[in-house]
Amino acid sequence: MTDKNTERIPSAERRVQILEAASRVFGERGYFGATTDQIAREAGISQPYVVRMFGSKENLFVGVLSRSLERLLVAFTETIAQWKADGSPAAPGTDIAAMMPGVHGEIGRRLGLAYVNLIEDRGLLLSLMQAFSMGQDPTIGGKARGGFLTIYRLLREEAGFEPEEARSFLAEGMLLNTLLGLRLTDDYQKDPAATELIECTFRTKLQLVLDVSADESMRA
Repeated sequence: MTDKNTERIPSAERRVQILEAASRVFGERGYFGATTDQIAREAGISQPYVVRMFGSKENLFVGVLSRSLERLLVAFTETIAQWKADGSPAAPGTDIAAMMPGVHGEIGRRLGLAYVNLIEDRGLLLSLMQAFSMGQDPTIGGKARGGFLTIYRLLREEAGFEPEEARSFLAEGMLLNTLLGLRLTDDYQKDPAATELIECTFRTKLQLVLDVSADESMRA
């Protein structure tokens, strides 16, 4: 796509287009491995146009981080709101403590499903993991810490998690991100240990994860 063609697209739409492409590239290659040229090709836009819109790779990554955090917080907020509208039910007919040790019952289950569903936005969860590993960076680190604590406060104040429950929930999310980052799904049904871990982590969302991972393997 040429700059002349992109001028016909509203600026806000172009920005979203670039951020979505950047999320995929940063998620696959990391902050230091990705280039604005790779992101431009993924978005179908010229590299000078990407730089003109965002100014630098750092600004673009911060934009990806902000978009990812916003999508995650919206998904969690909507899930909590629906749970409350349903009367804040517990998991029906289940010993919550036995079903999900360390996680806050039905709302923990719903939030977990909402989190896994975000894998459909390719690169979002892995971009977050990339950002969370850059605490030493004076710009990205501060924004990543702020976003992580916002998620923690949401779990504590809106979902009603106790500190240990919030810790367990966040730890499960980091495990999910780690398995995606390792591309452990490549070993599914090839290695018994990998298969076992993948199945007990993703459970009812396993097929979604396998489908997205297969699509990403074809793109690589």
